[in-house]
Amino acid sequence: MILLTVRAVVMACRGHREVVLENIALRQQLGALKRTTKRPRLRTRDRLFWIVLANGWRHWCTALVFVQPETVLRWHHDWLRRRWTRRSTPTSGGRPPISREIRALIREMATANPLWGAPGIHGELAKLGVEVSERTVSRLFHPRHRPPSQGWRTFLTNHLAAVVSMDFFTVPTVTGRVLFVLVLLSHRRRRIVHFNIAEHPTARWAAQQVVEAFPHNTAPRWLLRDRDSIYGDAFRRRVAQMAIAEIVCSPASPWQNPYAERVIGSIRRECLDYVIVFGEAHLRRLLSAYVAYYHRSRTHLGLGKDTPDGRPMQPASAGEIIAVPEVGGLHHRYERRAA
Repeated sequence: MILLTVRAVVMACRGHREVVLENIALRQQLGALKRTTKRPRLRTRDRLFWIVLANGWRHWCTALVFVQPETVLRWHHDWLRRRWTRRSTPTSGGRPPISREIRALIREMATANPLWGAPGIHGELAKLGVEVSERTVSRLFHPRHRPPSQGWRTFLTNHLAAVVSMDFFTVPTVTGRVLFVLVLLSHRRRRIVHFNIAEHPTARWAAQQVVEAFPHNTAPRWLLRDRDSIYGDAFRRRVAQMAIAEIVCSPASPWQNPYAERVIGSIRRECLDYVIVFGEAHLRRLLSAYVAYYHRSRTHLGLGKDTPDGRPMQPASAGEIIAVPEVGGLHHRYERRAA
């Protein structure tokens, strides 16, 4: 402030009294504003004003109040850098950009095929007519840093012949009794290898059903089940004695036992939802009839529209088409028979 006063006195002596007084008044107000506002918000045009002023006035530093001279110099350098960046950026030419669809396809391939590398993905893209370099694929492809873990569906598919799943479901009777039905399903041909009914099943009873389902060293390699409390110590010991490894689903994850859940749903939707069960003997007859229909007549999408037991295709010359009732008339099997 002393320096400003001295400069004002000098200017007053030179005959610029009005300008000096106005300058003093403005600077006093700026000083008060600076004390109340630490850092005002400057706009782009404010910065440009000081950049131009710094290039045309030698004593521009003496008029600064809100910022330091280094700040104005930094503004100038930033402006020059942006200006030359815009000029040096090519507006045309170069490699064409990779479309969003191709980027998504590369990531999808990398996720679905963790054993592939960039060359494998590039080769697959070449077979699809996608023109992209292997270098670009490797740039967009993020390899895994740990060995890939196969998905649950992949595991089940690779071990269909050696996996059997089991599960319980309940059936109420006309008198209010609740019967428990145990189903053991082979994944290879979706065959129901065994079922049984009990009103009060136990771990020993469940273990005995596994023994009856696989006699004479026909036990599978893996047994897939949920975490029901009925699979107690007696069950686990008996299964281990048969050299069967148990695969236990995660808690509250029925989707990890899809084949057993699906066959139970089919039994309900295609049979039990349309009948009133009178008792255990009645339920056993119903399930026996449905299992026979399920194995011999019912086609499965997962088996290529075939049946678990295999159903040959009949030529048109085999005769007329007739309907054979199944499961008490709930379903029918259609065959060609000679007249």
